[in-house]
Amino acid sequence: MKESRLQWYILATVIIGTFLGRLDQTIVNLALPQMIDYFGITVSSAGWIATAYILANAIFVPIWGKLGDTIGRKKVYIIGFVVFIIGSVLAGLAWNLTSMIIFRVIQAVAGSADYPTAMAILAVTFRDPKARAQALGIWSSSFAAASVFGPLIGGPLIDNFGWRSVFLVNLPVGLIGLAMALAFIKESVSEKKTVKFDWWGASTLGGALAALVLVLDKGLDWGWLSANSMITYLLIVIFSIAFVIIEKNHIDPIIDFKFFKMSVFNHTLLNNFIIFLGLIGSIFLIPIFAQTFLGLDATQSGYLFIPMAFTMVIAAPLGVKLIGKVEARYIIFASTAVAALGMFMFTILDPRSSIWAIIIPLGIMAFGMGFGMSQRTSIIANIVPNDEIGIASSILALARNIAGAFGIAIFGTILQNATKTKMVAISTYSSINSTDPGIIQQAIALISLKAQISAYGSVFIISAIIVGIGAVLALWIRIGKEETGKTKEAEVFVD
Repeated sequence: MKESRLQWYILATVIIGTFLGRLDQTIVNLALPQMIDYFGITVSSAGWIATAYILANAIFVPIWGKLGDTIGRKKVYIIGFVVFIIGSVLAGLAWNLTSMIIFRVIQAVAGSADYPTAMAILAVTFRDPKARAQALGIWSSSFAAASVFGPLIGGPLIDNFGWRSVFLVNLPVGLIGLAMALAFIKESVSEKKTVKFDWWGASTLGGALAALVLVLDKGLDWGWLSANSMITYLLIVIFSIAFVIIEKNHIDPIIDFKFFKMSVFNHTLLNNFIIFLGLIGSIFLIPIFAQTFLGLDATQSGYLFIPMAFTMVIAAPLGVKLIGKVEARYIIFASTAVAALGMFMFTILDPRSSIWAIIIPLGIMAFGMGFGMSQRTSIIANIVPNDEIGIASSILALARNIAGAFGIAIFGTILQNATKTKMVAISTYSSINSTDPGIIQQAIALISLKAQISAYGSVFIISAIIVGIGAVLALWIRIGKEETGKTKEAEVFVD
């Protein structure tokens, strides 16, 4: 097979893995109501099904990234794929909450191997800078698109085949992806060998990430200043300090702090964090609004995201065509600003809105996301040595995952607090000229409805401002001579 054609087969292969892993993270949330009924558990207990996945995924991403760079990316990718398929089947056969949580952890640990190894595989496969940027842009779009397809695919599956189907569907698709990986991906390892794996660094980083994700996921329920949250904050500080001390003294750290001495790396990472914070946070709220106020079911809510998915896929290659013609930071600035505009358009939503009031802003936001995706990802791949692409991409994955957790936590908290504040404000300036209990109850319901709608508007204004700030910060992404002039270390390919 020609090398040029093989490259694109490899791209298709890693897209399947990335799409499955990210899809699984979003699609399961739709199945939680059925699981609650089947297992006979509370809503709070069911939350651990999602939380367990997020925690395990966050902890193991940097570990797999480092292992992929040292023992072989294909090897790590295949191991992760196989275990993910096994974990999916087991989750589909779960008989109670405990078994489900255990199998979800297995899924997450395996799924976390995909992102850092996939990006490294693409970076060493596509040698031409423009082709590499195009490949990384298309692949990154699949990461974001999976968040969109979660509600789209999950709704019909759950409605027609039950909650187990969201796990069992990974078996046939996963086997296809596994066969493609075995056939097309070449093994690659770095000439730079790990003398001693940084297990203490991995453990302390895992502890800090676990505590951070836990409090982001549960903080709204616990209360951000509750005893549980305070203990978690303390654990984050302790593990983080220990991690920094260990990394500074380890001969081969799991995360090399020299990356953070590169301004272009920091600004690109920050832009990725901000835009995924806005994307995941807003996508989390849109189906809730559609089902609560527009009367749509899960399947109908999923259909709203179809145009968004297509818009993102169309926008990605358009952005690639500008590589070498327009400076990357201007493309990233423009794309992030467009995404902010899409979010701002959600502020006009109310119960009388048509579905187009959701579809059009989603499409605009997706266009902004997709248009700058190749630049956001390829900058990271181009400024770090090839032997450290795995760990650099794992940092990027961590930023995106944590951004999603922050987005849901922040937007959820803002929505809750804004609803209470506006409820008080509207009640203060409202009067009910009746003593009829029925009329009073109806008036209170209307006040509550207006408060909730107004609160959603506040959330989207804030999210648009946050992403708008991310657009301005993108202008500081400048690749200096120290980044462009560096020599990449050689890669070893194993047939």
